[in-house]
Amino acid sequence: MSTPKIRVLIVDDSAVVRQTLSDVLSSDPEIEIMGTAVDPFVAAERISEEVPDVITLDIEMPRMDGLTFLQKIMAQHPIPVVICSSLAEEGAQSALRAMEYGAVDIITKPRLGSKQFLEESRATICQVVKAAAAARVRPIQPRRVAEPKLTADAILSSATHAMAETTEKVVAIGASTGGTEALKTVLETLPADCPGIVIVQHMPELFTRAFADRLDTLCNITVKEAASNDTVIRGRALIAPGNHHLLLKRSGARYYVDIKEGPLVCRHRPSVDVLFRSAARYAGQNAVGVILTGMGDDGARGMLEMKQAGATTIAQDEATCVVFGMPNEAIKRDAVDKVLPLEAVAGAILVHAR
Repeated sequence: MSTPKIRVLIVDDSAVVRQTLSDVLSSDPEIEIMGTAVDPFVAAERISEEVPDVITLDIEMPRMDGLTFLQKIMAQHPIPVVICSSLAEEGAQSALRAMEYGAVDIITKPRLGSKQFLEESRATICQVVKAAAAARVRPIQPRRVAEPKLTADAILSSATHAMAETTEKVVAIGASTGGTEALKTVLETLPADCPGIVIVQHMPELFTRAFADRLDTLCNITVKEAASNDTVIRGRALIAPGNHHLLLKRSGARYYVDIKEGPLVCRHRPSVDVLFRSAARYAGQNAVGVILTGMGDDGARGMLEMKQAGATTIAQDEATCVVFGMPNEAIKRDAVDKVLPLEAVAGAILVHAR
């Protein structure tokens, strides 16, 4: 018996975007367009007749904006929603707010370009929609009051003799669908003196800078979008820029990052595998690898290489993942030392980064 197709409702006030997205998604044999809607009111009528598996949602629309509609969906009948945003700076801010309201991912509106760009864009959009269909969507929870920030002292017993570490620890984190909120949970909990962190979150170009800036305002540590030659230092997290690979490198005792273009790896750019492989090679046993929620298998091979190089490896557990794909693939390859609920990840990072 054939698997039922993923039924998608496209909500966008632009006829061109509705048509382009319909063409892009229909080109995948696993996806079917259930319908299109010019605004949230038309969409609500369609949903009352038939519930889609996934909604792609524009934010800027007449009569009712996408964020208001998203909040109504999540409060009444949670459905996986993918935000379809323009590349404008304001679009990036609104899209990140949408993730906090329960959207599972962001895509940029398809635009005409080279054949390679269109093919990569098509593959990405279809993949994001498939991941959304598999996502565990929960009604909006009241925002939790953050736990008191962890300090290194809470984890590390005071040394009874002088400890001179010649090499700094480095934490490499990979995430995809559901990862923006998962990363926020982990990074908000870490103390200002935690080890340097390098991160790949699958996300479109321009959104990564807005995401890093947003986290920087919420966390004790500094968070920035990575640039080539940035040093990996205590109390700072560097996030791979969208559409670029992030590699960890080392020169003497100094860790730094390199930003590269290059082909898609595991259907992604940035790819978690690229980051983890570089961490295995240049940091070895001084690294801690963390794989969080996400669809597919990006990062599983790289995490195995990290473990084989002596690094400590941690995966988020199924119960707290939006999509258990990436952690599960790493677990199946025997690449993971510890499987932990999201709330326990920050503490484990501190324990293993002694």
